[in-house]
Amino acid sequence: MGMSIFDISGRAMGAQLVRLNTTASNMANAGTVSGSAEEAYRARKAVFSATLDRASDARSTVDVERIVSVEATPEQRYEPGHPQADENGFVYAAAVDTQAELVDMLEASRHYQNNVEVLRTAKSLMLNTFRMGS
Repeated sequence: MGMSIFDISGRAMGAQLVRLNTTASNMANAGTVSGSAEEAYRARKAVFSATLDRASDARSTVDVERIVSVEATPEQRYEPGHPQADENGFVYAAAVDTQAELVDMLEASRHYQNNVEVLRTAKSLMLNTFRMGS
C-alpha cells in the first residue's frame, strides 16, 4: 500500500520540525564564543531528500537525510580579558547568520502550517464524503 495524504503531510511536518529545531539551536548558540576557531559553533542545517511512493508516480514526501554544519568562518575578536581567550587574546564568535536563521525559521513555520492546512482540508473532504453516503 502506498502513502496516504496523512503520511505525506505528517512526514513533511516532521521534517519541518527538525528544520525548526536546528534553527533554534543555531539561534541559541549565536552569541557564544570559543577559545579557538575549530571549537567555535557553526550553524547546522537539515538536508532534505524527496521520497517517492513506489505505488504511485503522483505521490512523494520529504525526509531529513542528514544534518550538516555550515562551512563558515567564525569571527575572530581581540578580547584579552575574556576567560575563553586564547594565548594571543582572541576569542572566536559562533558562525551564525541570525538574519538568515530568522528567514529560515519563518519559512519552516509556513511550510509546517501549510501541511496542517492540507490535513484539515483532507479531513473535511473525508467527512463530507461520509455524510453524502449516509
